[in-house]
Amino acid sequence: MLGNEREKIRHLLVIQDLQGRRTVPLREATYSLGRHSANTIVLASRSVSMQHAILLRVTVPETEQYGFQIIDGNYKGKASTNGLFVNGERCYSHNLKHGDVIAFGSNQAQAKYYAISNLSEQAFSESSEIEDLSGFLSEQAEPANPFQTLAVDPTFEAASEAALARLASFPELIPNPIIEMDLEGTVTYLNPAATLKFPKLRETGMQHPILQGLLSAVKNLETNSFMREVEVGTEIFEQSVLYLRESDLIRTFIARDITEQKQATAELRQRDRLLQAVAEAANYLLGEMNYETGIEKAIAVLGEAAKVDRAYLFQNHPHPATGEIAVSLRFEWTCSFIQPTYDSWQNQPYQACGLTRWYDVLYSGQSISGLTRTFPIAEQELLIRDKVLSLLLVPLRLENEFWGYLGLADCTYERHWSRHEESTLLTMAASITGARQRQQVEEKIRYQALHDMLTGLPNRLLFDEMLNKALPNASRKGESLAVIFLDLDRFKVINDTLGHTLGDKLLKEVAQRLNDSLRKGDTVARWGGDEFIILLPRVNNIEEVTQVAERILQTLEKAFHLQGHELYISASLGIALLDSNSPNAETLIQHADTALYHAKDKGRNNYQFYSVSLSAKNPELLTLEKSLRYALERKEFSLYYQPRVSIATGEITGMEALLRWQHPDMGLVAPSVFIPLAEQSGLIVPIGEWVLRTACKQNKAWQDAGLPPLMMAVNLSLKQFRQPQLVETVAKILQQTGLEPHFLELEITETTAIEDLEFTRTVLQDLQQMGVHLSIDDFGTGHSSLSRLQLLPLHNLKIDKSFIQDLTHDVKVAHIIKAIVSLGRSLGLRLTAEGVENQEELEFLRSIHCEDVQGFLFYRPLSAQKATEILESKRPTV
Repeated sequence: MLGNEREKIRHLLVIQDLQGRRTVPLREATYSLGRHSANTIVLASRSVSMQHAILLRVTVPETEQYGFQIIDGNYKGKASTNGLFVNGERCYSHNLKHGDVIAFGSNQAQAKYYAISNLSEQAFSESSEIEDLSGFLSEQAEPANPFQTLAVDPTFEAASEAALARLASFPELIPNPIIEMDLEGTVTYLNPAATLKFPKLRETGMQHPILQGLLSAVKNLETNSFMREVEVGTEIFEQSVLYLRESDLIRTFIARDITEQKQATAELRQRDRLLQAVAEAANYLLGEMNYETGIEKAIAVLGEAAKVDRAYLFQNHPHPATGEIAVSLRFEWTCSFIQPTYDSWQNQPYQACGLTRWYDVLYSGQSISGLTRTFPIAEQELLIRDKVLSLLLVPLRLENEFWGYLGLADCTYERHWSRHEESTLLTMAASITGARQRQQVEEKIRYQALHDMLTGLPNRLLFDEMLNKALPNASRKGESLAVIFLDLDRFKVINDTLGHTLGDKLLKEVAQRLNDSLRKGDTVARWGGDEFIILLPRVNNIEEVTQVAERILQTLEKAFHLQGHELYISASLGIALLDSNSPNAETLIQHADTALYHAKDKGRNNYQFYSVSLSAKNPELLTLEKSLRYALERKEFSLYYQPRVSIATGEITGMEALLRWQHPDMGLVAPSVFIPLAEQSGLIVPIGEWVLRTACKQNKAWQDAGLPPLMMAVNLSLKQFRQPQLVETVAKILQQTGLEPHFLELEITETTAIEDLEFTRTVLQDLQQMGVHLSIDDFGTGHSSLSRLQLLPLHNLKIDKSFIQDLTHDVKVAHIIKAIVSLGRSLGLRLTAEGVENQEELEFLRSIHCEDVQGFLFYRPLSAQKATEILESKRPTV
């Protein structure tokens, strides 16, 4: 037993009445003894009053111990009928000492008081179950010395019974308010603390919050007491209510002032609401493809969570007339009964409107917070016009530039803004600027995806988009349109003899001359290499097209003076008109291409219109396509494998399967030549299935040889991806080859991915459920954005090699790559950069935390045998 337990005095009351003998361990501060069932200790004897006596715990002066005082009668001062006797002497009150014997009116109900030490808590608890208490206590340590008689006023023994009863409850000394009232609602007692705290309580009576509803509450009580919370003005209290049935009184005790606790709880709830709003707003800003829609939703969520009347975003800009710095309201949310202020906050010059202080403070990165009446007069006038009573503003910064501010306003009452509200608004401002920066990056990426980086002209994707928009317009207006395919004659000779740098400059000059030779509304795009394509969206007669074609040929006749060289170049043009033979975008481009071949056959430097007679394919392509149909069965295809390398470790993490065609007569045919042919003819489906099966079989063979397992990446063309049985085909090949699905990665281009986003998502989800990894190939060359691709279940993102080639000499490209990596990683995607050829490119990719690379810096595409040798050489040694 611990030392402090040995020193502690334990108090017991052994009761003998008509029900027998029992022991009560005295733990509580107050006990009521009597015959009624509502008493704490019930005594079984008719000589005992309904409430015969009160047992009150009293601290012994100058000690930490306590004893008990017994008082005759109840809390109202009504004495017992048959009196209270201690050690044979009648008394109104008595400070109990160890061994005192108490008689309640007669010998039918008696009690003996014990105060002992050296009694453990367990033994103290068990004492109530002991029949032979004397024997039990004799086994414990010796009884403690009797307590000293408590120091009591000399007139105490002569005091009235009512005075003794009042002393028993100590209400006069307690600092907590205590109020008593009867069942008629009359206040019968207020202690000094209650009088001080609630001076108008007697005057107000039952209408006072402390007493309101108590009478009805106690009528249906199953117990004698309950707790409740009451609001008195701006304060909130925890109130204990005790119903004294024997005396028909309601006693209330104000346990504690919980105003601060409630305020803290309310603040925590408000913080939770604001944090949830920030998370929800961030989701809108990240998930919405439309930036402005995301901002509107985010500000609405913030306004509702903050319980304000207005939430708005202002943007800085030059004044359209004077050029001075001005501000305009861009987005505004208001609650239902507040009028919008959008129109009155457009093109407001800071200086002229008296808002120079706002600009200076917010520009410095500080917030503006306060009540309208404390602001300078000029600011007050603007805010009073909008009925704003209090305002909170935080700056919006984008790439260290102060471009606007975010604000909350209250028009209902003068609100004092908390630090948490300010920090929440700052967090929201950071999210909005992040979304704005992401929008700018996506715009750059979109521009990059839709424009040729060399000439700045639209690329084939943007041209396709423009052509598809122009077709219905032409049909609706009863007009025609024309597509002109242009190929520079003998450009390859210039490029090979004088170098790519000069060749690129020549292409830029050609692009500029082509643009200058077109009509307003016409479009020229770079198709690739030295090929251009032109859209004439409004054609009323064939002479208009002829004039444009002749003007193009004439503009190219003039010499190009580049780097001291005088260069001459010509072009061949193929033209297709919108008609019954060329009714859609696909046939228009195809027929213009056919007409171009015809123009070249005619000796170049001329133009030819498409006609049905030109439908026969170019003889070389026709021969190639015929050979392609037998290449698979003649086993002319082979797969090469290009390793994918981890930047961090230098280890090979995967292989990409690359198709090669060894033609018996023409030798090695470039994939860029035969794959489009295979796609157009539909041969890509059986060829693609062969590629997939061969790659999976090779990967399983490497695993069976004990080589470390790695990922095998296989490209899917558009037509392959669109075939109805793709998922079943993949599953079948995996089963036949024995390769586990998570070692296969299927790659599709972003153009394929977004052509039908819903179809793509369905197919990719089926493949993902199978366990196959999924990747977007050549990212940045298609017409998409990460906000759209995040809807797809992707694992990997491959940055197109055209970005990597430009990265070391174009800082804009470096920023774009960095943004792609950052956004990709935020979406949980693994990033692979293609076409890495030098150490400088690798170090940049390492610095922005791109995970993997492919390129000649590490490995060129390898035959199966060479790839096996490489993997064998890297096998871990035991």
